[in-house]
Amino acid sequence: MAFLFLLAGGIFLYGRHVTTSPRGFFIDESSIAYNAYLISQTGRDEHGQAWPLYFRAFGEYKNPVYIYLLAAIFRLTGPSILAARLLSVTAGLMTAIVLGVLSFRITRRRSVALFVMFSALLTPWLFELSRVVLEVSIYPLALSLFLLCAQRVAIRSKWSRREIVPLALTLALLTYTYSIGRLLAPLLGFGLLLFVRRSGWKSVLSAWALYAVTLAPLAVFKLRNPGALTARFSMITYFKRENSLAQSVLDFLRHYAANINPWRLLVKGDPNSFQMAHVEGTELMLLATVVLAIIGIWIVLRKDHNPWWLFICYGLVVSIIPASLTQETFHMLHLSPAPVFLLLLSAPAVAWFLAGNQRRRVLLIVLAALTLVQGATFQRRYAASADSVRRLHIFDAQYPNLIFAPALADPRRPIYLSDALGIPGYIQAYWHAALQGVPLSNFVHLPVEDTPPTGAIVITTRDICASCNILAESPPYTLYVAARPERARTPLPESAFRAEIRVANPPTHLSAGEQATVQLSIKNTSDVTWRGRDWDADPLQIAAGNHWLDGQGKIVVNDDGRAPFTRDVRPGETIEIPLIINAPSRSGNYQLEIDMFQEGGFRGSPTVRLPVVIR
Repeated sequence: MAFLFLLAGGIFLYGRHVTTSPRGFFIDESSIAYNAYLISQTGRDEHGQAWPLYFRAFGEYKNPVYIYLLAAIFRLTGPSILAARLLSVTAGLMTAIVLGVLSFRITRRRSVALFVMFSALLTPWLFELSRVVLEVSIYPLALSLFLLCAQRVAIRSKWSRREIVPLALTLALLTYTYSIGRLLAPLLGFGLLLFVRRSGWKSVLSAWALYAVTLAPLAVFKLRNPGALTARFSMITYFKRENSLAQSVLDFLRHYAANINPWRLLVKGDPNSFQMAHVEGTELMLLATVVLAIIGIWIVLRKDHNPWWLFICYGLVVSIIPASLTQETFHMLHLSPAPVFLLLLSAPAVAWFLAGNQRRRVLLIVLAALTLVQGATFQRRYAASADSVRRLHIFDAQYPNLIFAPALADPRRPIYLSDALGIPGYIQAYWHAALQGVPLSNFVHLPVEDTPPTGAIVITTRDICASCNILAESPPYTLYVAARPERARTPLPESAFRAEIRVANPPTHLSAGEQATVQLSIKNTSDVTWRGRDWDADPLQIAAGNHWLDGQGKIVVNDDGRAPFTRDVRPGETIEIPLIINAPSRSGNYQLEIDMFQEGGFRGSPTVRLPVVIR
């Protein structure tokens, strides 16, 4: 009865306002949902690839498990935001149930299982993941299923095929569900060595061998698409070729420490401004759960050297590693395995409290009450955030009514989709067209370098438009009619590269890797007008940029920052623009070199060099 009561409460909590909290549909959600819709109808992704192992989108590759699960649902229901969000909701509920089952199998106490399930349902981290249509939304469930299989083999002296196959397959599930799994799953597989003394080498090696077989499709994909799966990581990691081993180790330790910051865990949450799943400034874990997990770790390490609990402690430690290899501090998606391990480690503490005297039981009741109060407080804050300006913007909540509907109502066809680099808004048009049954023949997705014809109706994510009759705006989207053709750009003559460059706030000291903004004042001393950009990705546009030189004047970092000219600058005029620079990763004495140049060319103005000490 208590289980049914908890389950009903969880269904109510997780299932309410599923399409309106958050309101709208984030651009990555649209990409996943649209590709799932195409797979359900044609067996091909948006690029025409039949039954892809990984889905190419936005310069990276999305993992297959979530998309294929959603495709199966769309095959039955058709495309809808409700169906997509309910997949994540179901995964969140199942995670709590599996953790409860696992806690029961470990402690043999129903009260412990119900307490862990209760805590999981109220955990902000797991709840937030269940509200968005992302690959990572099912990762806690995948991890919980693997741990269920691992617990089964942990108590056996010999592993049969019935234990090995599910264990290897759930390791594969971890690998193919989310990108961190390509490192975390092998680390967890390595951790199975903790069971060797009980089960023997043959059992562990058999599990490894079967898991290796499941990696064959991944290996083939990597051979056929070299660098495809690591391109995103290369952009966000702090590991650089010029870094020494000692520097890399220190960077890793610093990032690892930042990712176990209790202030972030219990109070402020994910600090990354672009994080769409998280309500800014809220906790990720409940205080009572973390307290119980700490007590649980103390119990299992001090009193119980059971290989199973050593494996869970090991899993918690290595679950932080993938996130600690990137520059993004306390990224809740990359750290998504952590709440599963923390909740599981609370189980021995709950059992200890229940097995104790009356005082311990009272303390456990206090912790349960604290869990309920803090969980309810978080739910209230989450609900209030649904209509915040920030969340409405992140989830493109105004796009259907302010941009897409007026574009469809306009009789001009086709509707051109013209995007800035890094803001692939076309996918919102494709997804909302799928939702409304609008044929894709109504749209033309322009390459970045192309411009729409005069008189065309256009949806764009570009931020500057010098030849537009704007109909509607909902940043970053603009609906407009192209008023005139873009001005043709040609390479500047050599005489045009004459400029006086002044820096209003020259930096003298920066920390290694620090980002800073310098204010530039650039006077056109040539006899040629410098054309400002029409779009943010214009070819041959005029810009200011910087390089980093060492003490001997040799280039250390080429083409660091860019600051395109936002308006025309006639001879004798001056333009003031900010330039974002990124300090080199090693300490030392450097020269910051700044010049004015034309993209795509090999000439620039006389440079300004400023000495900067990197600490």
